[in-house]
Amino acid sequence: MRSFAALAVATVALLAGAAGAGGSAEAAVTQHSIVVSGNGSVATVPDRAQLSFGVSSDAKTASAALRANAAEMTKVIAALKGQGIAAADIRTQFVSLSPRYTPNGEDIVGYTAANSVNATVRRLDRVGGVIDAAVDAGANQVSGPNLVRSDQTALYRRALRAAIANAKGKAQTIARASGLHLRRITDVSESGGPVPVPEAAKVGAGPSTPIEPGTQLVEASVTVTFSVA
Repeated sequence: MRSFAALAVATVALLAGAAGAGGSAEAAVTQHSIVVSGNGSVATVPDRAQLSFGVSSDAKTASAALRANAAEMTKVIAALKGQGIAAADIRTQFVSLSPRYTPNGEDIVGYTAANSVNATVRRLDRVGGVIDAAVDAGANQVSGPNLVRSDQTALYRRALRAAIANAKGKAQTIARASGLHLRRITDVSESGGPVPVPEAAKVGAGPSTPIEPGTQLVEASVTVTFSVA
């Protein structure tokens, strides 16, 4: 009986010790965290432009409208190339052909053919001249320019680094105010992608169509989780 009682006491002590160890282990792995958003931006000046040039032609028959349109667009494309735009930077966007009707919509009175091309101008000081040359050659539809940077990806990565630094600064302030110690980053999520935001662009003047690049902000946003102790 005395031996059995001693064994029972030892077993209870062992179980109590295991329970205590388990509780300590659980407390050690329980982590608190701070989740913050961070924003970063890089100011830049665009160095290239994308424009769209279109030609719309009317004729009594579909084939006549299409032929007239093809002749006009051929001249526009030649004018773009004459401005130093490489063939690889000129891309057809669409070709369309549609009937035109009488005011009551019952009879066809002719056809309209349209063709549009997208052109990338790699020197901004030539954009105005390119627009003028295309219009002189017959383009009667112009849209743009979409001003961009050739190194957009590298700029966005710089903005991402700035966004992470911004998030860390916020987290450090929150941790200090809460009496906590900031540890490591445990999770990061990116919000969106590189979207240039135009700032105030200037209005230029000159003999050709004025184009001023102004400045742009390449922005990035992240959500960062930091562990704290």
